[in-house]
Amino acid sequence: MSVKKEASGRRSVQVEVEVPGTPEEVWQAIATGPGISSWFVPTEFEERDGKPVAVKLNFGPGMESSSPVTTWDPPRRFTAESPGWMPGSPIVADEWSVEARGGGICVVRVVHSLFADTDDWDNQLEGTESGWPGYFRILKIYLTHFRGQRSAMMQWMAPAAGTEAEAWETLTAALGLKGVSAGERWTAPAGVPSLSGVVEHVSQSPYNALLRLDKPGPGAAALGAVNFGGQSMVTLSFYLYGDQAAATVARETPLWQAWIEERFATPSETSKSESE
Repeated sequence: MSVKKEASGRRSVQVEVEVPGTPEEVWQAIATGPGISSWFVPTEFEERDGKPVAVKLNFGPGMESSSPVTTWDPPRRFTAESPGWMPGSPIVADEWSVEARGGGICVVRVVHSLFADTDDWDNQLEGTESGWPGYFRILKIYLTHFRGQRSAMMQWMAPAAGTEAEAWETLTAALGLKGVSAGERWTAPAGVPSLSGVVEHVSQSPYNALLRLDKPGPGAAALGAVNFGGQSMVTLSFYLYGDQAAATVARETPLWQAWIEERFATPSETSKSESE
């Protein structure tokens, strides 16, 4: 990964993914509140006179952001201006585009750019770039298997003892995922809330896994272990789809809350959402 640097001072990173669907279907997934909420974080678009004027992302309590929409050209492209990462940081321009390819495939591309005359913000750009592949894998599952369906989310982050590697070991061992490879079917062991499906992706660098679920309902689960401010944390994000998704989340949330509290330090339920 690298930051592209131009003589004008513009610095940018770009990430793209091929996904199934028509441009209109893909646009619904990346440029509407319900669509983005189905694979990223709870999202709303603020509208004025029927046109989006801001996109609001909810990463958890105290971590909400609102970005003015600066260009709107459905189903091809929209841009927004994200607030800086911290006081004094430059505004980040976010450009999303959908490009049709043959065979019912589209390319989704996101470009993040800012203007700076130093390297001070390059790490933040690279960090943003490194986060998208995991979310794009969820987007691809959504568009492949659950396109256009209602969604609901439950999500936690909990402190874990030891290093990131030890936190990942603890989480995968508890869920019966230790040593499981992509493509394998898997069922969580006794003592874990109902959870089974197919392993879509697993990585040791960074520590994460993506599961396509059939229990507790149709959907996807993204699991990980990260270092957050010097503290090892485990993350669990469940995206459930279909008409029963909201009811399933309501039923399963207290079960997972109790399971996480039993095995890790006090967790924070970072977000829950429903989308039509």
